Amino acid sequence: MNFIFTKTGIDGLVVVKPEAFSDARGTCSEIYKYSVFQAAGLGDVFVQENCSVSARGVLRGLHFQRGPFAQTKLVSCCRGRIFDVAVDLRPGSKTFGKSFGLELSGENRLLYYIPAGFAHGFYALADGAEVRYKCSKEYAPSHDAGVRWNDPDLAVAWPAGERILSAKDSALPLLKDSKF
Repeated sequence: MNFIFTKTGIDGLVVVKPEAFSDARGTCSEIYKYSVFQAAGLGDVFVQENCSVSARGVLRGLHFQRGPFAQTKLVSCCRGRIFDVAVDLRPGSKTFGKSFGLELSGENRLLYYIPAGFAHGFYALADGAEVRYKCSKEYAPSHDAGVRWNDPDLAVAWPAGERILSAKDSALPLLKDSKF
């Protein structure tokens, strides 16, 4: 099976479209193949996979891990729809503070390759949105961090709608007050 890798304009941030085969039984596609990703310059090894299911209006993020536990992520939405966002937090990057967002869904089957050094979050556009993401490092609570989803300095163009946030995500610092 083939993959189409599309650059976003932010170095290292890539949208991936896997080839899918459909017939009367349904659809089948590979969502990750190390050799193909490596050949495309995306050679991270993933050591942890997470799954979350969210109600419409849930906003999770913007999260990242500091230092040696910074994670590259490969994000997909297997069921439902989300608006997925990555923000470049790499010190010295010419696109520091810039974001890129796109819709991921069970229907479009897009994947989002987010390098280490980015904050990540998403907004559920449908009930039962199931998000799966592979991580290049295991979660380390001591290195967990984030920035506020509605920080005016980030100017993320979130879709309109109700926002349901955790207490933790509501209290995340602004970019200017964050430690990397």
